[in-house]
Amino acid sequence: MYKVIFHNQNQVFELYARAIYQSEMYGFVEVEEFVFGEKSQLVVDPSEEKLKTEFSSVKRSYIPMHSIVRIDEVEKEGVGKVHDVKGDKVAQFPFPAPMRRPSDSE
Repeated sequence: MYKVIFHNQNQVFELYARAIYQSEMYGFVEVEEFVFGEKSQLVVDPSEEKLKTEFSSVKRSYIPMHSIVRIDEVEKEGVGKVHDVKGDKVAQFPFPAPMRRPSDSE
């Protein structure tokens, strides 16, 4: 079981999955078999419900490596969360802009 934390559109997503792979698409990590809390729980977390809705029909997700904050191998799943980014606590990893070829500038 893995806990994956990644940055996406001014939010930090924390979700649980059973399988993570380095993707054949360069620069991406594949995340499969998402795990969410049981439906029998009495207390409903709106953050986890948002994740369930967003990933309900997703078989596999490709997350850019520069968006990943952390991946932890854990004993069992926890509650998935979505946090709004406030302040400078989380920033995307900087990456260089594409180089222009000499023929592009002519």
